[in-house]
Amino acid sequence: MAEITRRRTGELLRELFKLLMAAPEGLQASAALAALAERVTLTPYEADNYESGGRRFDKIVRFATVDCVKAGWLVKEKGIWTITDEGRKAHAELTDPEAFYRRACKLYAEWKAAQPDADAAPSPSTSPDPDPLAQDNTAKAVSITFEEAEEHAWAEIAQYLRNMPPYEFQELVADLLRAMGYYVSWVSPPGKDGGIDILAQPDVLGTRPPRIKVQVKRQKEAVSVDGLRSFMALLGDSDVGLFVCTGGFTKDAATEARTQEKRRITLIGLDTLFDLWVEHYGKLTDQARRRLPLRPIQFLSPQG
Repeated sequence: MAEITRRRTGELLRELFKLLMAAPEGLQASAALAALAERVTLTPYEADNYESGGRRFDKIVRFATVDCVKAGWLVKEKGIWTITDEGRKAHAELTDPEAFYRRACKLYAEWKAAQPDADAAPSPSTSPDPDPLAQDNTAKAVSITFEEAEEHAWAEIAQYLRNMPPYEFQELVADLLRAMGYYVSWVSPPGKDGGIDILAQPDVLGTRPPRIKVQVKRQKEAVSVDGLRSFMALLGDSDVGLFVCTGGFTKDAATEARTQEKRRITLIGLDTLFDLWVEHYGKLTDQARRRLPLRPIQFLSPQG
């Protein structure tokens, strides 16, 4: 008899959803798993480690979340797990743990059947008491391997950027603007900068608008709405503001930027900064690339 039942898996998932629903911005996968392990009593089977390494509990939960992702209940992005509106609805309606997990499995099976290579791919187990890692389901195993690799890589990159010296980070942003086709006319030297770290424009002579004023913050804390307003006060009517912060922005600050009518402002957090760096990596100079050198590694990507 399997050591992990659908009901038990459903119990773990529902408790995981409670944790994530209490964090609208999402949680790091590792933090979510650690918090979940604290909130439930692990069985000896779940607490045990695999011979290859890694606690069985973590793999069981990760495996089950694949169904939730394909069901549209959960989003995973750079190691952050976030519940969708559909996930909240399912959690509220399907209060029985087994029914909750069965619905996720059913939706996963429907997604799987709709894939172009569905006939060649292994099918999800229909056993009433599946052992997630014993199921013959290559797609899910690949998905878990891929997401763990992505989480580890992103954690290293994020830490590297957060630890970068402030002025080196400022130069990295300037390099990115150049790669995006802008002319950087000024980068603030060490010392007081009056709130503006970089000035950029579309052409060398500055004959075409807009002028771009950039503030760069390498900090852990999210920028508040007051911090955003202080920056916007430095923008002229024809200026575009670009606020880059490794700590991100509070919800109020994001709303303030999005609903501006008189000031044009774009907020760039760590995720967006990295995505832009990757997108324009081919146009960076060799010196710029050395600030954040990347090497692609090929993985067999999960479907969808």
